[in-house]
Amino acid sequence: MTASNLAPNSHSCSRFAAVIIVAVSSQRGMFITFEGLDGCGKSTQLERLGSNLRERGLDVTATREPGGTPAGEKIRQLLLDARTVSLDPYAELTLMFAARAQHLREVILPSLDEGKILLCDRFTDSSEAYQGGGRKLGSAIVLELHRLLCANLQPDLTILMDSDVATSVDRARRRNQAKAAPSADEGRFERENRSFFTRVHASYLEIAKREPQRVVVIDARGTPEQTHAKIVKLVNPKLESLSPSRRTLGVR
Repeated sequence: MTASNLAPNSHSCSRFAAVIIVAVSSQRGMFITFEGLDGCGKSTQLERLGSNLRERGLDVTATREPGGTPAGEKIRQLLLDARTVSLDPYAELTLMFAARAQHLREVILPSLDEGKILLCDRFTDSSEAYQGGGRKLGSAIVLELHRLLCANLQPDLTILMDSDVATSVDRARRRNQAKAAPSADEGRFERENRSFFTRVHASYLEIAKREPQRVVVIDARGTPEQTHAKIVKLVNPKLESLSPSRRTLGVR
């Protein structure tokens, strides 16, 4: 896990970065994120991995973005509510990072500092893919906000679940329609067109190509059981970085 220093002319941001750097340098936990298109099954796979790790005696925290904190969940409602219309792409990106900054301070850093394995459903890669790619804002502004507000904190492992665009979006739309209440329809992004999600998908693959040491692409086109087995096989060796008393000896 890495964090880079910030520009010397930004005192407040530098102080925030120093807090993150201290936490990261002293933490004993592991930060794993799940990424992918809506409907690819990442939330289900995060839950399955969490259960698998807990069964093996590991201390796991599962969280999500946007959200993860009381303030973040309120921002999530605004961002995902299908009734939120005419939201400027830059406003959307800024709200994502507002929720993320709170999430970082309130959940992510404390969990890592306590030595937990933190499983997060989406992180900054989602902003780069959805706002940078889908909304055509570009990667530069997303990465700069991540540097300023998150001190460039990177996950130890990002599991990018690759799936067919049409299949995933259709699944997400059916899911939201099935569970949506009149006052809580979280289908705002699913209402975007095919071109939007094609750009999101392409952006994800570009991130994986740029950072192969962190981002691992998992083919999620098989059954949930097959995908889970691939993820466990991927994660197991990563646990070797934990203290000997907390390592796993086998795969379930």
